[in-house]
Amino acid sequence: MSAELQTFLRQASARVEATLNSALAHPTCGADKLFAAMRYAALGPGKRLRPALVYACTQTLQGQQFDPAGCDAAAAALECIHAYSLVHDDLPAMDDDDLRRGRPTCHIEFDEASAILAGDALQTLAFELLLSSDAGAEAKLRLIEELAEAAGGRGMVAGQAIDLGSVGRALGLAELENMHRLKTGALIRASARIGALLAGASETQLSAITRYAEAIGLAFQVQDDILDVTADTATLGKTQGADAALNKPTYVSLLGLDGAREKLDGLHHQAVDALAQLDGDTSLLQQLADYIVQRGH
Repeated sequence: MSAELQTFLRQASARVEATLNSALAHPTCGADKLFAAMRYAALGPGKRLRPALVYACTQTLQGQQFDPAGCDAAAAALECIHAYSLVHDDLPAMDDDDLRRGRPTCHIEFDEASAILAGDALQTLAFELLLSSDAGAEAKLRLIEELAEAAGGRGMVAGQAIDLGSVGRALGLAELENMHRLKTGALIRASARIGALLAGASETQLSAITRYAEAIGLAFQVQDDILDVTADTATLGKTQGADAALNKPTYVSLLGLDGAREKLDGLHHQAVDALAQLDGDTSLLQQLADYIVQRGH
């Protein structure tokens, strides 16, 4: 990872964490444990990739006019939705995982009921944050529409349902891709599109950003599948081999390791090609695409 990208990711992460710290600073009376679980889930170690995409897409399109403060609420909202999804994914009724981001999962650190409620509260906090932003009323509606569609039954949650239903069942490549475009890709796509919308993107720019995000969103999952069989638990921050243990279909199980790597390379090229449709300096988005496909190296 380049020094430029390291600096950018560190700064983006710091801004998101400051926004979340402020939002979670004053627990509702009698709900201290709930807020502690929310903080544990949202402010624990993590890549903060989705918030970073919000900042990066806005900065790419705005250039010298870019003010990161205008992205803070939306970036934090994306992290809230992502954190909630991980909390619920790890529950005994779902993936039943004990480890997340190198720490005990939320339901292990607290308890199952607290984890469920923390996830619920983080989901709604995301929309509170969008509503509290400085964007105009029409812009807020557009951002809420993007996030709601990506997070719900036509996006991430649909992907989770398909994932749970696929355990121990043979999926074809098209079915696997559809699942991951929903489960992982929808929120990454929304992060990039929300960043572009904050920048006042034209339809041409929004289309290019969308193609870029769809490619890196799927690439993220392909690399996850590769790392699940090539990296150790310490590197992953979650249990190595968990997908294989649950007999889940993956790109590696369908294509083999070499085939999965070839798929990853093709998606990387698609992302780069999409960026070529944008004017101005796209190096930051290029570096993010590189980072996604090279994670764990």
